Amino acid sequence: MTTPTAVLVKFKQSRRAANSRSLKRWYQNGPLLAGMIIVGIVVVVAVFAPLISPYDPIKQDLLSTLQSPSSAHWLGTDKLGRDVLSRLMWGARVDLRIGFLAVLIPFVFGSIIGALAGYFGGWFDVVVMRIVDVFFAFPFYVIVIALVFVFGSGETSIYLAIAVVSWVAYAKIVRGEVIVAKTQDYVTAARLGGMSHMRILVRHIGPNVLSQVIIYAMSDIVMDIMAIVTLGYLGLGIAPPTPEWGSMILDGQEFITTQWQQATIPGLMVVVMSLGLSWIGDGLSDLLSPDRRK
Repeated sequence: MTTPTAVLVKFKQSRRAANSRSLKRWYQNGPLLAGMIIVGIVVVVAVFAPLISPYDPIKQDLLSTLQSPSSAHWLGTDKLGRDVLSRLMWGARVDLRIGFLAVLIPFVFGSIIGALAGYFGGWFDVVVMRIVDVFFAFPFYVIVIALVFVFGSGETSIYLAIAVVSWVAYAKIVRGEVIVAKTQDYVTAARLGGMSHMRILVRHIGPNVLSQVIIYAMSDIVMDIMAIVTLGYLGLGIAPPTPEWGSMILDGQEFITTQWQQATIPGLMVVVMSLGLSWIGDGLSDLLSPDRRK
């Protein structure tokens, strides 16, 4: 007769073997590799912007306004004589920092709430899902813009607005995964073995449901970056003169016919980052898929 301990041991061994096979295949996953290269290059440029940017991104030179691309200014200068390339690099630093950090609080909080709701059910699950339904009834960007308008412009307001809205998606994903996972044999074996609910959630269910949340986080970062750029374009984002891709698009659009690169290049960077993160999400989805891990 198979004991609960034997079931858990067998499950852990199969999970480790599947994870090992998946990790060995990551470099064969085209979308994942391409996404990592794209995002990695942009992240490196953003991190080392203080060292590699050719000019001070906020220093004005009114004698060199609206210059075309040249050897001195590879992407030209804006209406205040600031180097567009330098501002693009520093803008990546600002947008990526907010985009990545803004995911952390919703990721942690939403995952915890979703796991508790899915595992214990009852009135807590009902309350959580009603709150989730309310947030899903409104478009993401509309709520974020409204909250930033209420909180005021600035980086802190953006963090708060995104956190208030984004956690519900993580809660819904984790809840669904936990509801399925808690019916599996290894969870039943853990209960029969006398393990506490918290230990079952953390040690056994958690590692098996987080892969879907991590995959979603990639697309969530894309949404956050798009929200930041949108807020900057609407004048509700980072206050000038701090460089930011959305505000660069706004400043450059009036010169689109003569200095097209001022608005086009920041927009292309948003597209490139979105594409890279989407490819990483697709690659992780393929890599961590239960069917692929067998």
